[in-house]
Amino acid sequence: MKRILILVLFVLLTLPSIAQMALKKVYNEDINPVEQIDQALAQAKAEGKYVVCQVGGNWCPWCLRFADFITNDSTISQVIDQNYVYIHVNYNPRKDEDAARAQLTKAMLQRLNNPVRFGFPVFVVLDESGKVIHTQDSSFLEEGNGYNQEKVLRFFNCWTPKAVKGM
Repeated sequence: MKRILILVLFVLLTLPSIAQMALKKVYNEDINPVEQIDQALAQAKAEGKYVVCQVGGNWCPWCLRFADFITNDSTISQVIDQNYVYIHVNYNPRKDEDAARAQLTKAMLQRLNNPVRFGFPVFVVLDESGKVIHTQDSSFLEEGNGYNQEKVLRFFNCWTPKAVKGM
């Protein structure tokens, strides 16, 4: 009986770790975040879209859950594909290897109007000129241990180029 109890406790304690390990790591920690945003803006301008920057990191389980959620929901994926250039902008509050990297991080945060005050992940919508038009706190999109499709769709649909421009 004691062995069974220990086994059950072990499984319950390690299950969340295993579940997170199964989620795909979507943040590239080696790229320049300012250049990443510039490239996304160039693409968005050429395609008549806006940019959504999902700021967070592979260290953040909610960030990985959101990436998995939107990838596996065909309705949300379609709205994103039609209206946005979607990028995962890496931010790690505990990891600035050197002064140059710290400066890039500071420049990225300033450019996005310091979105980290909202927690992670945080979503920053940029128009085709690179202007921040909305910052979305992800906690308003959550439901239980995941995300609510209706709330997520409302967020994305409210900030499309057509919606913002009243077309």
